[in-house]
Amino acid sequence: MFSIGALSDRTGVKIPTIRYYEEMGLMPEPERTAGNQRRYTQAGLDRLGFIKHARDLGFTIEAIRALIDLNDRPDHSCATANAIATAQLDDVRAKIARLQRLETELVRIATHCDGKGRASDCYVLTSLADHGLCETAH
Repeated sequence: MFSIGALSDRTGVKIPTIRYYEEMGLMPEPERTAGNQRRYTQAGLDRLGFIKHARDLGFTIEAIRALIDLNDRPDHSCATANAIATAQLDDVRAKIARLQRLETELVRIATHCDGKGRASDCYVLTSLADHGLCETAH
């Protein structure tokens, strides 16, 4: 059995976050000691590790809830899990594309300014004031 502090130490998940996951129904309600302290089993530790890994990969709470449901039903098809992972991959790729557009624009803005002039003539400030000067949609 693990205390909430031990669970936090083993997974790197902060105690308030563990409590939040319990409130959200992602973590099962733990057993309590006579002093009302939470006590978690290995299954609780494993569940929290699952949740943390999924959060690290950017899955939403709703997606994690669906993945946990599937994980708890090993006889079900994994098609839904694959669809959830594919949707997350699509979201990540869209974010990467957006970040690449931002990078292109920031490189352009930063390289047009040598940082030696006055603020009134600064290309960075001028560009920020006039979105029309941007060369890419970002």
